[in-house]
Amino acid sequence: MRVPAMKNGASDPAQWFARIVRVPSTNQAMNKTDLIQRLAEKHELSKAEAGRILETLLDTVVTSVKKGEAVTIPGFGSFKLHARPARNGVNPSNGEKIKIAAAKLPKFTPGATFKATVDPKGAAKKAAKAAAKPAAKAPKAAAKKAAAPAKKAAAKKAAKK
Repeated sequence: MRVPAMKNGASDPAQWFARIVRVPSTNQAMNKTDLIQRLAEKHELSKAEAGRILETLLDTVVTSVKKGEAVTIPGFGSFKLHARPARNGVNPSNGEKIKIAAAKLPKFTPGATFKATVDPKGAAKKAAKAAAKPAAKAPKAAAKKAAAPAKKAAAKKAAKK
């Protein structure tokens, strides 16, 4: 087998090797098998045991949501049943009006801890905004309190006349 020469000024053999061998990216989606393997490694379980645990978890979530119950995992998020009402639509191929049936769909809402872990900058912005809100409300509240006695006094004077 002939090995291609390093071209385009590639001086780092690791980069060159990665292009030739096609090392898998770390940005690939994790699938069920990968998740089972990670559970087994982290908790010193067999893959069969980890698979049964994951199946039980998924089955419980699906069954509960199907019944209309919300499943909340603190720090992670919540699974709920979302009912989408029937609506009118348009067939794009011929422009004909059609009725789209109502549907029940599962909905996942990520929790605050999960969001903060995925996007720390966004969480910091939200915390700064929340801290600024009470500070901005304080001068307004003080102004209202100061204005309230003045309004009452003006109302009393008007009532005396």
